Amino acid sequence: MTQNDLFGRDLIQRDREWHPPAYAPDYKTSVARSPKLALLSLGNTASELTGPTFGHGDIDPVDSDLLRNYASTGDPIGERIIVHGRVLDENARPVPHTLVEIWQANAGGRYRHRKDSYLAPIDPNFGGCGRTLTDAEGRYAFRTVKPGAYPWRNWVNNWRPAHIHFSVFGTAFAQRLITQMYFEGDPLIAKCPIVRTIPDQRAIDMLVAALDLNASVPLDSIAYKFDIVLRGHRSTYFENRPEGN
Repeated sequence: MTQNDLFGRDLIQRDREWHPPAYAPDYKTSVARSPKLALLSLGNTASELTGPTFGHGDIDPVDSDLLRNYASTGDPIGERIIVHGRVLDENARPVPHTLVEIWQANAGGRYRHRKDSYLAPIDPNFGGCGRTLTDAEGRYAFRTVKPGAYPWRNWVNNWRPAHIHFSVFGTAFAQRLITQMYFEGDPLIAKCPIVRTIPDQRAIDMLVAALDLNASVPLDSIAYKFDIVLRGHRSTYFENRPEGN
């Protein structure tokens, strides 16, 4: 049984030139992480393609609201935003009922992680994590605060652009794709050594969420729209699946 048999969908050949090389010296940690031998292509088994997934009963409605899901003494500090979009396949068809998770730094650029030593303070009312299931049309939405930029030890003065990490599960736990979303108009995007490993500007543009004033809430939250394309010639770049499959 093939993946096409399971889903009844034609799969588009992936474009390997759409994705960055594993070895990129200006992104220093890629030097140690890059493979020394040729990659192997392994097909999924039927059990990997049809394993258990999350259901609506596993997700609390507050899980997608990062303004509320960790707060105990007040609202998180920072610019209130809505991030929304759709999860789509290579033919722009919606991917319904799939688990989407996010994690991010707070408004000061610091993660709630014991190894994050950046001098920005921890926000006691912001956990930085959320999750939701797409609806029947592949739509998702999160409320959160806009994350801050932060320095990182690549070269002497490198700063990561404001970004949110996304994880999307497929039809089973073995199918998980991870990417990052950036914000329209951020000048740090073009200067980031990680972003600059991506060879095609169009691929970079697909990682940038567009300002969406129509979805913004007046006097409350600014909205950004970020669609995720799972595979095909113009799939979203996934950092844990650099071959684009």
